[in-house]
Amino acid sequence: MALRVAVLASGEGSTLQAMIEARDAGQLDVDFVGLFSDKPGARAVERALAAGMPVCALSPKGFDSRIEHDRALFARVEQVQPELIVCAGYMRIISAEVAQRFERRMINLHPSLLPKFRGLHTHRQCLDAGDAVHGASVHWVTAELDGGPVIAQARVPVHAGDDERTLEARVRQVERPLLLATMRALASGRVRHGDAIRFLDSRFELSDSEVYACA
Repeated sequence: MALRVAVLASGEGSTLQAMIEARDAGQLDVDFVGLFSDKPGARAVERALAAGMPVCALSPKGFDSRIEHDRALFARVEQVQPELIVCAGYMRIISAEVAQRFERRMINLHPSLLPKFRGLHTHRQCLDAGDAVHGASVHWVTAELDGGPVIAQARVPVHAGDDERTLEARVRQVERPLLLATMRALASGRVRHGDAIRFLDSRFELSDSEVYACA
């Protein structure tokens, strides 16, 4: 049985498109049960509709608080009974109440080697720290911002002369392959829902990087 996946996105939807293409190519055994967005005009909504996915786009305008919007949106997520929720460029911080309700069912792709550099401007944080290695992480979403258990990470070198733009571009090269590898591992059962840190693969190459599962 294909893994039932709901996707949260706020913007362009390029990561969503990569997931759709992987599914259509037989590289990802999932059933996309819905795209959920806080931006009705987002390109991600158009991509989802073009792929035949159910869509719910619910603007936070008209809600008195973030938690009220979260409750309304995630009530609709719950209706499609996802086994996995993937945050793919969802730009709102999910409230603790909702994060706890879906704990160990929701994953997020974050552009740093967590627990380093949580929050925004991770590439600037890395450069300011003088680190020689940077990367991306897929982690379970919890009530703690970017603080959930890490499932897998991809690392890239920091080169002399890098600025935020060049470092971001290098990290972007590994973000989608890392997310797709994690989703394949979840769909195949190599990583079970609720597992914290498990091996995906011992090691595999991704252009100017190396991808490691956390051990």
